[in-house]
Amino acid sequence: MLLGKKRKLGRKIEEMTVGEKLTLTEKIEDKDLLLYLGLTNDSNPLYIQHDYASQTPFKKPIVPSAMLTGIITSAISKYLPGPGSQVLKQTIEFPKPVYHYATIQFLFEVSDVHPKSHVVTIEVQATNEEDETVIKGTIEVCPPHKLEKMNGHTLENF
Repeated sequence: MLLGKKRKLGRKIEEMTVGEKLTLTEKIEDKDLLLYLGLTNDSNPLYIQHDYASQTPFKKPIVPSAMLTGIITSAISKYLPGPGSQVLKQTIEFPKPVYHYATIQFLFEVSDVHPKSHVVTIEVQATNEEDETVIKGTIEVCPPHKLEKMNGHTLENF
């Protein structure tokens, strides 16, 4: 459970360097799609109806691009820079569709560190099992800030 639990913060901007990389593999499962579609109330037939999707150039249901973007922002929050970071801007392309049950290999790489503006630029690319690029983009991230001591003050977490 996340509520009430103090989490270790991610890496501060002064700890980050250009060229750092993170790889992540995600398999798109039915449960993930159903959770996303239920949460967003998105009933696009292209995402869930085989009979409809078979009549399109995609030939079968695809994974919503917003769900794939969620995987990217989650990786930023969990790993690079990690907890306490915030996505400020993202430019993401989806050159090929991602299909249900796909295994996607993500590569994140720090391409710029701006200590003055407290922003890190991260390039992301993702490939499918056929090594085709299915996602490419750039994310500007505010890494966690150095925290000051609270000296007896407490704040509500939720």
